[in-house]
Amino acid sequence: MLKKYHKYFMLNKNILIAFAASIIISAIVAHILSEQADYLNTTYTLIVDYVIYFSTFGGLFYLDNRKKYLLESGKTDKSKLKHDLIKIITSLGIAEVVYTITRWFLQYYFLTIHYDAYLASIASQVISTIIYLVVINLSVKMTRLYKDGN
Repeated sequence: MLKKYHKYFMLNKNILIAFAASIIISAIVAHILSEQADYLNTTYTLIVDYVIYFSTFGGLFYLDNRKKYLLESGKTDKSKLKHDLIKIITSLGIAEVVYTITRWFLQYYFLTIHYDAYLASIASQVISTIIYLVVINLSVKMTRLYKDGN
């Protein structure tokens, strides 16, 4: 049974590592920009969050899956790669919309009730990450990313 969920564990590991990196950097940026208007602090922090998250997640996801799309000839199985990319982008896209809306409004709310900027960033990101993980795992299951011999 553990082997059945190995790919889900690997995906979630990559997501959590990427979020850990982005939480730290986002909190620092939120603190540095704490003198900005609340909506600017929230927006800039979210931009930094995305840059760090996608850079880290993309690198880790590539490292975990780089051999999956190689044919015996050494060439890339482009049809399998394209098929899986559509599934992962669909799953990530749905989760990202939910994450972005939740994260932005929560951080803005926390800033308006006078949380320290770094604390507002961390709290909003932790709550949004939990929601994101639920949505992405449901989306991956619905798109059957890890079915059909993948």
